[in-house]
Amino acid sequence: MSSEPAIYKSEKEAIESSRKSTDPLGEALHSLRMGSTFYCRSELTAPWGMDLPPMEDTLMFHIVTAGSCWVDIPGVESRLLRVGDFALAPQGTGHVIKSDSSAEAVPLFDLPRVEWGDRYEHIRFGGGGAETGLVCGAVHFQHPTAIRLIQMLPKIITIDASTPGSDWMLSTIRLMISEAQEMRPGGDTVIQRVSDILVIQAIRSWLDNDPKAKTGWLGALQDEQIGKAIMLVHRDPIAHWTVASLAESVGMSRSSFAAKFMELVGEGPMQYVRHWRMQVAVTWLRETDDSVGEMAERLGYQSEAAFNRAFKNFIGVTPGAVRRSAA
Repeated sequence: MSSEPAIYKSEKEAIESSRKSTDPLGEALHSLRMGSTFYCRSELTAPWGMDLPPMEDTLMFHIVTAGSCWVDIPGVESRLLRVGDFALAPQGTGHVIKSDSSAEAVPLFDLPRVEWGDRYEHIRFGGGGAETGLVCGAVHFQHPTAIRLIQMLPKIITIDASTPGSDWMLSTIRLMISEAQEMRPGGDTVIQRVSDILVIQAIRSWLDNDPKAKTGWLGALQDEQIGKAIMLVHRDPIAHWTVASLAESVGMSRSSFAAKFMELVGEGPMQYVRHWRMQVAVTWLRETDDSVGEMAERLGYQSEAAFNRAFKNFIGVTPGAVRRSAA
């Protein structure tokens, strides 16, 4: 953990910065930086099945580099993936990947594997039949914007390589397949960079095509005025925001702003500010050595006890529990 606290712009600087960048949704996607990622290349022969456990605040993805497989996620219809297809499980929901419906699924961590580094491994497994190749990844997010974003996504996003307009994906998948099969020097680095691109592109494709992406928090990010206000809060959560100052920053009256914010986001502006500060506090607890008292003071609470009560009310656990789980 770092002892350096997060540094935020002043309220004035945050407003000035927002004039230079007016893409709140783009900033949310930018928060999906995949620094804490684990990759696995699998060579599988039918019959085979892998049971992946749920992983909190984690996005899991699968790219088929050879053959085909089925993906089963609870509450979602099974989906067949073929060569070049790409699947995301953004919410870290546990799921099963298998060669066919009758195949037995073995818990992921019980499968034989070869570790190629701290963040990369190779699995060979199966009954000797038809071959399937997979590149899979698990991306853990700690940035509060990233966590909020992946919570808004569906349980699974699949991109069919044969879909019209997916030429970008085909060429990127070809590079991924080549690197996964040959594993030349630096291949794991190439796979990581390509995976970053594919994950962002898949989410962008869903945002462009699913009507649900135009509603709620995601829809609010795409609103010219409310999206800008949210971006200001994200950039400087410890500023002394009020409904009046946020309304003024986006050129609206106080009453109109409050009503529109409630309509699009589903909660009032100041409730959102308080909730967001607690999400930021979670990040501080995980990534810094700052005391809870220092965080309470930085966020404007009169006492550590008041901060602890508010934190548990919003997050559901105490600050100490979050810090212990991070350790």
